[in-house]
Amino acid sequence: MRHGKKINHLSRKTAHRKSMLANMACSLIEHKRINTTVAKAKALKQFVEPMITKSKEDTTHNRRIVMAKLRQKDAVAELFRDVAAKVANRPGGYTRIIKLGNRLGDNADMAMIELVDYNELYNAGKPEKKTTRRSRRGGSKPADAPVVEPKATKEEEE
Repeated sequence: MRHGKKINHLSRKTAHRKSMLANMACSLIEHKRINTTVAKAKALKQFVEPMITKSKEDTTHNRRIVMAKLRQKDAVAELFRDVAAKVANRPGGYTRIIKLGNRLGDNADMAMIELVDYNELYNAGKPEKKTTRRSRRGGSKPADAPVVEPKATKEEEE
């Protein structure tokens, strides 16, 4: 049974896995996209997305939390300076995994993981849309909607 076993250990000991994910996260922040296996990309997504969320609020406490995980001053600085400004209005989902096929040497499933807001080619065809967190449920009409008055009948005109 696999009750409560959420983490993928990636066939590595704890220290090796943490170091590998930290290095991959720093590479992702620096280069904005990296190629890796699908399993590592999924593990990296779970590792890096909470840190990007923390970077949206630039406090000393958040910087120390992220620095403890990433261990590279340059990556932390770029995350809080550049990446946080770009994803400031996004409520989550900062990374995208695109499957690439199998690697020639060992037939491993390969994938590209990238930061969503940095791919201008993928986002070029989509217009900016207004996003709202809540939908109107038959309530008041928005302020910019034109008011349509009912037409008068023949009896009212006379």
